[in-house]
Amino acid sequence: MTTSIIYEPKGRAREYAALAANLYSGCQHGCKYCYAPKATFKDRVAFHGNVGVRHGIMAKFEADCRELRGSGKQVLLSFTTDPYGPIDMTHKLTRRAVELLHDNGLFVEILTKGGMRAARDFDLLGSSDAFATTMTFLDEERSRQWEPEAALPEDRIQAIKMAHAKDIPTWVSLEPVIDPETSLEIIRRTYEYVSLYKVGTLNYDARAKAINWADFGQRAIDLLESLGKAYYIKNDLREKIPDYGRAKAAC
Repeated sequence: MTTSIIYEPKGRAREYAALAANLYSGCQHGCKYCYAPKATFKDRVAFHGNVGVRHGIMAKFEADCRELRGSGKQVLLSFTTDPYGPIDMTHKLTRRAVELLHDNGLFVEILTKGGMRAARDFDLLGSSDAFATTMTFLDEERSRQWEPEAALPEDRIQAIKMAHAKDIPTWVSLEPVIDPETSLEIIRRTYEYVSLYKVGTLNYDARAKAINWADFGQRAIDLLESLGKAYYIKNDLREKIPDYGRAKAAC
């Protein structure tokens, strides 16, 4: 594959998507747990404070879409930025990217903490696309502490409910898991309009050592199976569940 903006993720990101693209540099959400500054070799303050449009991005993205034309592949937006951060309210690159993907026989998988900012583009999404959000908390105060500029939990829930009502496939990323009990409650609160859950751990944080991951992982599996929900357990969590062999990575 000779594309330059659409790329094949590696490592943990590969578990989420086979192809991805990042339309902006940096992210204004300022999440305390964000791995992207380290992954992009940038200072954390600069990463969250100097968000911009990547040079020549849409011309390169369009060329990549032509390279993949007709393959029916799905491209995730985004890993090291957010497709519906505040900057997209002005530039609207995400809408143009979705249009280019569809024009070339490709599909999109949106992963955002932008909440209802994404709803303006739901008219473009269909049954071969997907809309997803990362959920960490349910209360505003803790969300603001950890994710200062991201959409509040209820706003994200409203967006995924709306997508589901429009027959757009939906999924929730339960990663990072900062409070296991809250993550389980998120499942209980959202399962009626979420098609799939992707469950992980908390990485690059000393607080992760205090969490009983085997207990959380098994409880998450038991809950999801009792609700009849499809799920994917990420490798980091899978390795911490002694009896994982009795369950499936995806069901």
